[in-house]
Amino acid sequence: MKTIDKIYIGGEFATPHGTEVMELFNPATSALAARVQLADEVDTQRAIAAATAAYKSWRHTTREQRMDYLQRLHDVVAQHEAEMIATMVEEYGGPLTISTGTTRRAAASFASAKKILANYQFERQAGTAKVVMEPLGVVGLITPWNANYGFICSKLSMALAAGSTVVIKPSELSSAQTELLTRILHQAGLPAGVLNIVTGRGDTVGAEITRHPDIAKISFTGSTAVGKAIARGAVDTMKRVTLELGGKSPTILLDDADFAKAMPLAIAAATMNSGQACLAGTRLLVPQHRLEEAHRLAVEQMEALQVGNPRDAATKIGPMVTQTQWQRVQGYIRKGIEEGATLLTGGAGKPAGLEDGWFVRPTIFGNVRNDMTIAREEIFGPVLSIIPYRDEEDAIAIANDTPYGLHGYVFGGDLARANRVAARIVAGRVFVNGLYDEPEAPFGGFRQSGLGREFGIFGFEQYLEPKALLGYDHPL
Repeated sequence: MKTIDKIYIGGEFATPHGTEVMELFNPATSALAARVQLADEVDTQRAIAAATAAYKSWRHTTREQRMDYLQRLHDVVAQHEAEMIATMVEEYGGPLTISTGTTRRAAASFASAKKILANYQFERQAGTAKVVMEPLGVVGLITPWNANYGFICSKLSMALAAGSTVVIKPSELSSAQTELLTRILHQAGLPAGVLNIVTGRGDTVGAEITRHPDIAKISFTGSTAVGKAIARGAVDTMKRVTLELGGKSPTILLDDADFAKAMPLAIAAATMNSGQACLAGTRLLVPQHRLEEAHRLAVEQMEALQVGNPRDAATKIGPMVTQTQWQRVQGYIRKGIEEGATLLTGGAGKPAGLEDGWFVRPTIFGNVRNDMTIAREEIFGPVLSIIPYRDEEDAIAIANDTPYGLHGYVFGGDLARANRVAARIVAGRVFVNGLYDEPEAPFGGFRQSGLGREFGIFGFEQYLEPKALLGYDHPL
C-alpha cells in the first residue's frame, strides 16, 4: 500500500498543509492501493503565489528558450514511458492499449507545442496597428481522471509555450500517476514556480483556483455541471476559460453503409477507454429497415470484446475507475430497462469471474427512443443505445437533438453524401468512415460540451491575448 504525501510548489516537493487523507482502491481488484494526503486552500494559495512570482521572468523568455524547455519535457516523459504505462494500468485500470496511447500522447504534446511555437507569429499587422499576442499570466489547469497524463501534458505544453506559468489541480483519483509524472517533469529543470501541481478536491483546491484574483485563465476538462460552476465563479474576476465538457455523441450508419465494416468501428467508438470517454459514440443511429441487422452485428461485436485484466494486451474493456462510477453505470442500465428499451446484451451486475473489481457487463440497448434517459445523459461506461431512424433528415435531427455537441461519427458508402451529413452534425469534431487521431485538429464542443478549443494552433491561441498598438511608429 502506497502513501502519497507530497505536492509540488515553487520547484520543490512539499508536504501539504491540508490534513485530509483519502484512500484509493485498485479498480481491478478493489484492494486498498494508496492513501493520499490532500492539499487545501492554503497550499493552493502558495502555489499561485509561486506561479505569480515566476511569471515575471518566464513571460520574457525567448522563443528559443521555451522551445528548449519543451524539448526537455518531451524527452523526460518519453524516457519513462514504461513506468508511466504500468502506473496508469494499475491505478486507473485503463487497458494496456489505451494506457500506452495516453502516455505516448502526453510526450508528443510537448513536441507539438514546440512545433507550433517555432513558427508562430506573435506580432502581425491589422491595418495601421501592430497586434502583439501576449501571454495571459498564471493559468489554472484542472484535469480529470480518465487520461491523466494526456490532459496534464497537453494543457501544460500549450500554457508554457505561450509564456504563462501554471498551477495544476489533477484529479485526486489519479494521485499515483500524478506523483510519478511530477517527479518526471521535475527532471526537465524548469525555473522554480513555473510549474506547480496541487492534488486536492475540487471544492477546495479547484474552488480556490476559480476565485483567486491572480489566476488569469482556467482550462478545465470534466463534467458539464462542474464546468458551469467554474464558469460562474470565474466571471467574478473575468478569468478566461476553456471548458472541455461532457458529450452524448451520435454515430450515424447511413443506409448505404457496409455494416460489416462499420459496426466494429461503431462499437470501438462506443467503448473506447472502457466507455469512460467524453467523445464516446454512445448513440448509434441506424435506418429502421436495417435495424434487425444492426442489432445482430452490434451484439456480435460487443460480445467479442475481452473484458478483464487491464494488463492483458487483448483486453478492450477494463474496470470502472471507482465503485461510485460502477454504481452510476449500474443505475443507468437499470433505468434503460425500466424505460422500456430492449436489452440486447449485457445488463446489470458484473461479468462472470470478475466479481472482485469494478467491471461492467458491456451493454447494448435496442429500440431506444431519443427521449429516454440512456439516450440523453452521459453514462461514462460501456453502454450503447441503438436508435432507429426513418430517413437521412430524421437521422440528422436525432443526432442533433441533444444538449451536447462534442463529437460525431458518420459511416456511409457514398463519401460525398457522408460528408454532407457530417457537415450538418452540430459538434466540435466529426469522424467520417473511421476513427482518427490528429493532434493538430482542434478539440472541444458546441453547446453544453464546452467553450473554446484545445490542441494545435487553435488550442495554443487560447493561452494568448491580442494587444493592439497604434501610433507605435509615429515619433513626436
